[in-house]
Amino acid sequence: MTGFRIFLIIALVSIVAYTLVVASHHGWNLIPLFFDEIGRMTWQGQFNVDFSFFLLLSGLWIAWRDRFSPASIILGIVGVFGGMLFLSVYLLVLSVQARGDIAAVLLGRRSAI
Repeated sequence: MTGFRIFLIIALVSIVAYTLVVASHHGWNLIPLFFDEIGRMTWQGQFNVDFSFFLLLSGLWIAWRDRFSPASIILGIVGVFGGMLFLSVYLLVLSVQARGDIAAVLLGRRSAI
């Protein structure tokens, strides 16, 4: 579990730093650029579509692990838009709450089944 937590911390710090550098050079207007590449049918657009499905899968998993409770649905939506910035913090918190039980982290309430 320690290695997993270290990975999450490295991912969080890296993405925050990278995001701040990119935003300082290009601004915070990601959405038009993201969808323009999809519309152009470029390789960057293909990556953006692939990444979008990963984000949706992440949000669905977040909602699923807590049996689609209202709070988990909200967290799932935040996960879709927050990406790894959100997911790294979410998983760190879960790993502490679950006291290192990876089944509880992955399955949530379903781990008691």
